[in-house]
Amino acid sequence: MFKLVFPNQKYKEKAIEFINEFYEYNSEINGSGALDGYLEESTYEAWLDKVSADIDIANVEKPRVPALTYFYVREEDDKIVGMINIRLALNDFLRTEGGHIGYCVRPTERRKHYATEMLKKALEVYDTMSIKEVLLTCDKDNVASSGVIKNCGGELVVEFFSETFKVEIQRYVIKR
Repeated sequence: MFKLVFPNQKYKEKAIEFINEFYEYNSEINGSGALDGYLEESTYEAWLDKVSADIDIANVEKPRVPALTYFYVREEDDKIVGMINIRLALNDFLRTEGGHIGYCVRPTERRKHYATEMLKKALEVYDTMSIKEVLLTCDKDNVASSGVIKNCGGELVVEFFSETFKVEIQRYVIKR
């Protein structure tokens, strides 16, 4: 069994270990709510403050948007196997290139359908907010991520070259 856990001090060492695994495997990090950047430039505690501030809808500074970030934790060993960032609103950039949701699964836990299960849980959050269309994007060459999105009902809307990321992007919509 798995659960979504709002980041807290208890998970500091597990979160650092989680991010370090991406470096160890030379794997790109997406969907971590900027945890990797904070660990490089600041502290875990500063990141916790940022994650808490992200849910303060009335006071999120532009161009940022309110968001919920969770660890995806395996209950039997309390291990963080993934992270998911659930954006509660979209700005122009996210509407085009980022989407509502970002997620990642640690390299040693991939190919076990965890991303699909995380995405399903995130979609349930959107259901509680009556959001009927959830936008997601991924690199065109990220076959695993596009498969996850399709497994959750994603329909490809458009493919385009991103000047920001210098790759082909696929934008999907999941209708609820």
